[in-house]
Amino acid sequence: MSIPISIKELIDWSNGAEEKNSELASWLNLLGFKERKGLAKFLSTPLVRDKSMARQILRSWSGRKLLDEVSDLILMDEDSSGESVLDTLEKLLNEKDEVTTFDLLNSLSVKAIHIDLDGWIEVANNWRSELNKQQKLITDLVSTNDLSVKREEMNVLPLEIKETEYELFSLTVSHRKEPLILEVWNPSFRKKNRKNWVLLMPGLGGDRNHFNWLARSLSHNGWPVVVLDHPGSDSLALEALVKGRLPLPGAEIIPERLNDIDSILKAKKSGTIDLSAENVVLMGHSLGALTAILASGVKIDDQLENRCQEVLDNLSLSNLSSLLQCQLIDITLSDTKGIENLSAIVGMNSFGSFLWPKNLENKINIPLFLTGGTFDLVTPSISEQLGLMLALSSSPLSRVLLIERASHFSPIRVEGQMNQSKGKDLFNLGESIVGYHPLSVQSLLAFEIINFLEKLEENKTVPLNTNLTKGELKFHILDSNIIEQLINIQ
Repeated sequence: MSIPISIKELIDWSNGAEEKNSELASWLNLLGFKERKGLAKFLSTPLVRDKSMARQILRSWSGRKLLDEVSDLILMDEDSSGESVLDTLEKLLNEKDEVTTFDLLNSLSVKAIHIDLDGWIEVANNWRSELNKQQKLITDLVSTNDLSVKREEMNVLPLEIKETEYELFSLTVSHRKEPLILEVWNPSFRKKNRKNWVLLMPGLGGDRNHFNWLARSLSHNGWPVVVLDHPGSDSLALEALVKGRLPLPGAEIIPERLNDIDSILKAKKSGTIDLSAENVVLMGHSLGALTAILASGVKIDDQLENRCQEVLDNLSLSNLSSLLQCQLIDITLSDTKGIENLSAIVGMNSFGSFLWPKNLENKINIPLFLTGGTFDLVTPSISEQLGLMLALSSSPLSRVLLIERASHFSPIRVEGQMNQSKGKDLFNLGESIVGYHPLSVQSLLAFEIINFLEKLEENKTVPLNTNLTKGELKFHILDSNIIEQLINIQ
């Protein structure tokens, strides 16, 4: 079912020129606009507040893909390509600092728009289904154990540990014009002779300062740590996007990130970087976690394009990471045999459910420790961390840490966060995005990651448990068998 709406009548109606009982008014009421005042406010709200940033987003792979899919649901007369919308928006961005929906509609060289109601209903149903799955997952986890197990003993780690500091190290690499800047954390004392060292990687738009809290905790407990920035996809790249200087970075930066890992491993092997342990644990947040998994040598499934076509066609982006995953269709990754001394992968808010389906045959035979939160709208836990565990892990040491009320951004420590629940980040994210008190989540993550690494050194498993609590946080430690049961009853 498609509803044709005259742009002129739409604007006239919002300004009070149409009768309330007109056919257009009836359609608008069905779409949720019950009053002219509400529609007028909607049309006059800035669609774009920063023209430089908007232009760069629209020119990115993700921005164009979203525009293409929206254009399938809101057609401009006979034009379904989205080009007329993009061209008109680009023109307006050259003329105005802010662009409203009214500006865009009034400037389009077409007389009517056609709204595909069937398509929008399908999108809404898919969103509702995904939300129901997330809610049911928590209900099922709670029902698996009637008794809540308190873990107050985890308060052994202070939020700030001062004893260990890092050294900045400049590493010249052949694949970049500028050297890589690394933080090298060598423990000032050794509680134990650790077998592993940690290579820690931020996500898209992140930098090493976001994870000093984790590097310090790991080093304080005896593990050497290297933390790196990835030029071109770090916080400087995100700042350049906001200021309109560079486009939104996407999956095209993954090959360079893989080369960064390879260069650091070679520098460690040659002694250029002095670290006491021999085996490496790759650790990352979001895109950093995906890069770690790709570096292990696992191959992307050849049905990726078919799966992506299905998810992008219905615009049900309740899993925002699907855009990055599906962009890999157009990215050539060099074949890798994996890493010889790779002991484990720790992924915070990891993703890859489209890259590796559940029935994947070439699973990773090294331990995975994947962490996620129930408020994560970027990499939803049920489809990403839990699904990824089923698709990739063949090790009995692998675990998923699921933290209730934690979000995709909970692991990121930003300036000012020590004194308040949120800090001074680039977008001043609110609690609805950041999730419940990020410092509490970070403290829990530090303890459980350290616990996993301790067990890894001894070749032992982290005990399984649901309904664990620390303070006001509730969390669950799961293996593939529990996850399989949970997924099957969804």
